[in-house]
Amino acid sequence: MTLVAGVDSSTQSCKVVIRDAATGALVRSGRAAHPDGTEVAPRHWWDALQTAIADAGGLDDVAALAVGGQQHGMVTLDAAGEIVRDALLWNDTRSADAARALVAELGDGDVAAGAAAWARAIGSVPVASLTVTKLRWLRDAEPAAAARVAAVCLPHDWLTWRLAGYGPGRGGLDRLTTDRSDVSGTGYWSPETEDYRLDLLRMALGREVALPRVLGPADIAHTVERPGGTPLLLGPGAGDNAAAALGLGMRTGDVAISIGTSGVVSAISAAPTADASGLVTGFADATGAFLPLACTLNASRVLDAAARMLGVDHAGLSELALAAPAGADGLVLVPYLEGERTPNKPDATGALHGLRLANTTPAHLARAAVEGMLCALADGLDALRAQGVPVERVQLIGGGAQSEAVRRIAPVVLGLDVSVPEPGEYVADGAARQAAWVLARSTGDGETPPAWAASSTRTYSAAAAPAVREQYAAVRELTGTRPPA
Repeated sequence: MTLVAGVDSSTQSCKVVIRDAATGALVRSGRAAHPDGTEVAPRHWWDALQTAIADAGGLDDVAALAVGGQQHGMVTLDAAGEIVRDALLWNDTRSADAARALVAELGDGDVAAGAAAWARAIGSVPVASLTVTKLRWLRDAEPAAAARVAAVCLPHDWLTWRLAGYGPGRGGLDRLTTDRSDVSGTGYWSPETEDYRLDLLRMALGREVALPRVLGPADIAHTVERPGGTPLLLGPGAGDNAAAALGLGMRTGDVAISIGTSGVVSAISAAPTADASGLVTGFADATGAFLPLACTLNASRVLDAAARMLGVDHAGLSELALAAPAGADGLVLVPYLEGERTPNKPDATGALHGLRLANTTPAHLARAAVEGMLCALADGLDALRAQGVPVERVQLIGGGAQSEAVRRIAPVVLGLDVSVPEPGEYVADGAARQAAWVLARSTGDGETPPAWAASSTRTYSAAAAPAVREQYAAVRELTGTRPPA
């Protein structure tokens, strides 16, 4: 049996799966936690990866490995390969003003023209999540640190580079690699032309620096020699959403709604998208196609917050939500608890509307929390359709998808049947599938990813309740603004 490994270095933790390269059967796995926060020292990712690998029984018998990772995070390196400052993660919103400035600048002061120009250039309109905005923030807020930057990469790029033996004091900035899915979320690479936009990098940071080499979906990033053993092949890796799509075996017409720390509505498309409204980000996928997606900052943590307010666990929250009617008798939660990315409202707060004596019950609040979160994701699904992206099958994944209330209420809000695959580490599985693809290609085979067996799914159906979306749409703009820090 030939083994491959897949890594998911996410916001909250690092997971490692080791699978049979031929069948995809799980052999063993491991995990380790990441620290909380939107600003993290990358060494914590490396330490967690080592712990997770050890927990999975090591890599001595593994032939190939690939890393899936959280997108957008800004990892800055100096000329010696040392980290310049802690990484800013995708959910760090301090660069919101920088994003607005960059949009306006590309339009010579006209925000609408700038948004259209950015969409044409990179398939997306910059928001605080994208790396390009964090580089502008660094230039303006920490000029001494910005002056030390010799290279910029993404979390999964940095981990792959470290696994290849490079790092502080070892040089190798010219050996940094990335893949088209993750680099398409930086804000200075075009999915349409598949080239870096160095002019946009200069606009953000003020100068050019070293950037990772962009690899094809099944290219070998590095070959790690092991004394007395066979070499370990490192794949190009992928952004977490693209890796999950590969793990799920998604095809054109498939949509995944992932309810994790963030909420993501992603689809496979044969053509790139360019949405000047900024609702849809036009990313690449991990196979050579495209992955348009809409991302919300608020997903499973909305459920966490509601459960905390009501003094129940997640099972209790689910029971309460299912005990209330569709629409929660007019009670609507707008779930912008951490600002929002889609729509772009980084300084917004959440809001509760329609309070009446009849709906001030724990069940109504629980229902409003689930419906509010799902309505925000349904808006993302509508935005994909507006870009001409086909929507034929919806899969519900992520930690939030384990809630029975979410599963049963989703068809009511979305107006579509939803399939829920059996729980799994979809990002790590996708990375492992890529590693198997890289291994096959290295022997002259494998023009397409290996055909691993799909996980079993359960389908949920329900009559749609348009009033739920209508009452949410009537109040979603009526939110507050967070006070300055």
